[in-house]
Amino acid sequence: MIPKHLRKKMSSSRKHHLKSLMLSIAKGILEQEVKDREVERERYMAETCQPLSLPSGIQALQELCRELHHKIDVIDEERYDLQMKVNKSAKEIEDLNIKVIDLKGKFKKPTLRKVRMSADAMLQALLGSKHKVSLDLRANLKQVKKEVKEEDKELRDVGDWRKNVEDKAGMDGRKKMFETEA
Repeated sequence: MIPKHLRKKMSSSRKHHLKSLMLSIAKGILEQEVKDREVERERYMAETCQPLSLPSGIQALQELCRELHHKIDVIDEERYDLQMKVNKSAKEIEDLNIKVIDLKGKFKKPTLRKVRMSADAMLQALLGSKHKVSLDLRANLKQVKKEVKEEDKELRDVGDWRKNVEDKAGMDGRKKMFETEA
């Protein structure tokens, strides 16, 4: 594909000229196809249908008519047999389509939309308006007591940071730190 910045716009007269050229070429191709079909038809008819030679006598003419009637009867029987096969197949296809529709279900599933609904409203919709069920989800929760670790208490009870810094300042503060830990 040619990049957009390299494409040049075509003038309307150039577009019209190209369009008319394409149409004239297509028209010529279609005419040629029609001629080819006609030639093919004539060739096929010459191969399959021999020219009819009519006998001069009445007796021979009646014999020719009997042969033609016999051929027509045979062809009609074949056509009838084929038509019955086609009808039977069409009936089977129709029955199978009905079975498929029954298996799928008669209705298309609608696209579901999000609906905001409380748990109580959902239960009421599922169980019907006769059943009054109140669902308090928080009532069923267990109470959990929070255990506070000793280390966390010390960290929280730091107090004023300036006071803490002054206590630990100098060598005395460092000495106190080691003495308390040991």
